[in-house]
Amino acid sequence: MRRWGTLTAVCLGTFMLLLDVTIVVVALPDMAGSLHASLGDLQWVVDGYALALAALLLSAGAAADILGRRRVHVAGVVLFAVASLLCGVSTGPAVLVAARAVQGVGAAAMFATTLPLLGSVYQGRQRSAALGVWGAVSGGAAAVGPVLGGLLTEGPGWRWIFFVNLPVSVVEVWLTLRVVPESQGLLAAGGAPGERGGVWGRVDWAGMAAFAGFGGGVTYAVVRAGEDGWTAPGALAAFGCAALALVLFVVVERRAAYPLLDLALLRRPAFAGVLLGAFAFNGVAFGMTPYLSIWMQTLLGMSPVRGGLTLLPMTVAAMIVAVLVGRLLHGVPARLTIGGGLLLIGTGNLCQAVLDAGASWTALAPGFVLVGVGTGFVSPTVAGAALAAVPAERAGMAGGAVNTVRQLGYALGVAVFGTVVTSRMTGTLPGGAAHALAGGAAGALRGRVPEHTLRAAFASGLNGALLTAGLAAMAAGALVLLLVRPGRPATDQTQEPRSPLPARR
Repeated sequence: MRRWGTLTAVCLGTFMLLLDVTIVVVALPDMAGSLHASLGDLQWVVDGYALALAALLLSAGAAADILGRRRVHVAGVVLFAVASLLCGVSTGPAVLVAARAVQGVGAAAMFATTLPLLGSVYQGRQRSAALGVWGAVSGGAAAVGPVLGGLLTEGPGWRWIFFVNLPVSVVEVWLTLRVVPESQGLLAAGGAPGERGGVWGRVDWAGMAAFAGFGGGVTYAVVRAGEDGWTAPGALAAFGCAALALVLFVVVERRAAYPLLDLALLRRPAFAGVLLGAFAFNGVAFGMTPYLSIWMQTLLGMSPVRGGLTLLPMTVAAMIVAVLVGRLLHGVPARLTIGGGLLLIGTGNLCQAVLDAGASWTALAPGFVLVGVGTGFVSPTVAGAALAAVPAERAGMAGGAVNTVRQLGYALGVAVFGTVVTSRMTGTLPGGAAHALAGGAAGALRGRVPEHTLRAAFASGLNGALLTAGLAAMAAGALVLLLVRPGRPATDQTQEPRSPLPARR
């Protein structure tokens, strides 16, 4: 039990926090009806969690280096559980979005400590095996989320997709305290109290704030652009603020003694290529699922369970391929697994862009399988590729960066694809109807808009977004193949993975 107890505890927490990224997608129509939520509200229910997770991952990792990684992990689980309870008892969309953001903060503390905890316990081939299992669990969680969400939504109700986290969190805390050894942080070990600012001076607070401002600003800008138009003053102002936050982040990171991200690493083509692939991956693989779920439930009349089960082809393919990749393709260069996986995901999205007014969910099945296969290639290998692309003393930073851009990519993918869906529907539906339809309010429109028109409009919107996702995935895959070239560190997958722990200073 103790030999693989750490892996069990870490994978349980990882599965739970990543599950909550996608578990809400099939519950969105029920949430909209229960809480009188708009499309923008629904987008923020998804993105509030992903953005908080992305914005705080690197900072949580730095805090864990100071306070102790097991301690921060357990604190994150407790905060995640409290926020899950608040989500479950929410009485309006604003409360739910705020609670989802707090949930993301707890998830960041959990996620940032997963690789360091594994790296402190396992070495050599055991570490390779542990990272393979962790990668497979990460990919499987995102795929299983809609299926489990459908079962809970149709059964006890959508609030139980959050309540179910409470007993799992109790088990996670107990198991972590029982079997996971503490990886001592600087504060616990005495640190270097004479340094300017003390040990807390090693946390890049300004960089954290600037990055959060950039991620939140650009996502808000895309959502506003979908509602008001790309040239609307509110959207342009939000884009301007996001750009300013990005500039500030670059300035802060170049001057910080202990930056969240050493920008010099981006001059390594292999590392830049891996980050680009990770950023695109979560968005193009999963960013369309909220809108496909709304389409299947509101226009095809599916129950939440059936809507979730339609994603089984993707779920099964992703989990099977992820396990096989971890066991059989350890020596394959990262450029092929990541770049090739993105090309498969792009092909899968393009295969789904064939919907019309009479289409059923079966038209999506071949594309779902291809997306699942591509997910199975990318998910278990992208973290190890990031670690191998940088010097050993920067491995912890690289691991945090790749997980950060994955969640940011998902948040932006949901926002961008939602904007494309509604913009394609606007020309054929009366004012405001496009957002109402995309938000799951088809019932309110059926009395004044013919059913065939609603189906044709939504299919057109989905096709446009799927085409966008497919082309983005293909472009990202091609860039990964170009940047992560043979002979560079990221492709040397035959070596034992470097430790994800940063060197002690």
